[in-house]
Amino acid sequence: MRTIIKLFLFVLFVMSVSNLNAQVKNLPIAEGRFKPTDESLKQYQYPAWFRDAKFGIWAHWGPQAVPRQGDWYARNMYLENGPAWANDVYKYHLKHYGHPSVFGYKDIISLWKAERWNPEELMKLYKKVGAKYFVSMGTHHDDFFLWNSKIHRWNSVNMGPKKDVVGLWQKAAQNQGLRFGVSEHLAASYTWFQTAHGSDKTGDIAGVPYDGNDPQYEDLYHGKAAADDTGWMTKNPVWQKEWFDRISELVDMYKPDFLYSDCALPFGNEVGRSLIAHFYNEDLQKNNGKLEAVYTCKEPSKGRFVQDVERGVLDSISEFPWQTDTSIGDWFFRTGQKYKTSEEVIQMLVDIVSKNGNLLLNVVQTPEGDLDSDVLKILEEIAGWTKINGEAIYGSRPWKNYGEGPSTTGKQEKGQFGGLKDVQPYAADDIRFTTKNGTLYAFCMSTPTENIEIKSLGKLSKYSSKAVASISMLGSTQKLNWKQTESCLTIKKPVKLPEYKVVAFKINFKK
Repeated sequence: MRTIIKLFLFVLFVMSVSNLNAQVKNLPIAEGRFKPTDESLKQYQYPAWFRDAKFGIWAHWGPQAVPRQGDWYARNMYLENGPAWANDVYKYHLKHYGHPSVFGYKDIISLWKAERWNPEELMKLYKKVGAKYFVSMGTHHDDFFLWNSKIHRWNSVNMGPKKDVVGLWQKAAQNQGLRFGVSEHLAASYTWFQTAHGSDKTGDIAGVPYDGNDPQYEDLYHGKAAADDTGWMTKNPVWQKEWFDRISELVDMYKPDFLYSDCALPFGNEVGRSLIAHFYNEDLQKNNGKLEAVYTCKEPSKGRFVQDVERGVLDSISEFPWQTDTSIGDWFFRTGQKYKTSEEVIQMLVDIVSKNGNLLLNVVQTPEGDLDSDVLKILEEIAGWTKINGEAIYGSRPWKNYGEGPSTTGKQEKGQFGGLKDVQPYAADDIRFTTKNGTLYAFCMSTPTENIEIKSLGKLSKYSSKAVASISMLGSTQKLNWKQTESCLTIKKPVKLPEYKVVAFKINFKK
């Protein structure tokens, strides 16, 4: 009898797995020309708006900002003996909130009120700074949704600020004429959040399960993963399908112009490709057959989408448009954090644009929703620069050569997740190029201390095909002295230079 029961249960299991696999292969994709295959996705054509935009601002913001301890709080608060940086978070949580078996991440969520958040005013500022698109976080690895979800109770309309964060951001962006996007970090959540299922290994309450083990909160912390399911993205097909259902809800409800996944192509399989195809097809329907959607994830695109490089930049001109995502400081608010300077952000932007990329910059918000005075000052300085030099950035394309100088030949630090480090030291003779409508723009990446020599524009250079007709400095009416010789184009150091470091010269050629 026991053998028959075991056989019956095994048959049920096989049938359920088979049924699930069938569901995964037949996910509900909007009708259209894109199918969940690489070949089909290679039909993608990069929208002009994204190629022209160059600069976006991101609100990587949510309840994990509440403790003011930076990124990954929801995971690290459950690591009793993790790395030093993670262990400090556990100790901080114990001291300020209590033991995670009693006061867990679910209780942090209720403390997030966003009481000083004014999306309309922030969006006006971001437009002034020079952003052409804005991205709201949809959900981080903490499985908390910032939209008015109908299928997941852990969302910002039901809890915390009791506001549709994505919806309000979208309205503000549209009011300012900015393209709108959302970021999803859910694919990694299933394995990332497994720390909540642990318990202390030492001390007075060793072995007492953390609150992630309570079945009534499984829809936040997920179930217990299989022992071998430890990668960045889960192997569990049930969870993969759940991811598709939840992110497609986000796409269906808000119909964003831009969607970011914090991973390589999700799960590397048909589930991830189905979501991309669905996003593209739905956008085609929204725009009467014109594809305006941009999807970005962290692997070379091969023309299927936009490659994203986190905390790094590519080292050369890319055939396909790409994007750097980075933060002005930590990813979530952290007391005492160090911010990038305005000059570092501007240098990043110029270097990235010269290589056919865009910059998506996270502007760190306090848990209350406003910005530090230091951040406001940095943004005002960037705004001053883009107002004067924006013509060399927006709508531009890479030139024959992205740049010259020590930074193009010397050894540079590697980025965190590919390419080169986003912030690099630049010398006065480091040059970057962009072009638009036949005009060439040459950026000095640091304040010129001597005459500017541009070897790429020497008469015998392989990049130089036309004689220079005129040169001016953006933001200035002063007459410049220059000379084009066989070896280089020399611009005499201007008598008066701007206060900012990155100086742009406009170069026109003879017809």
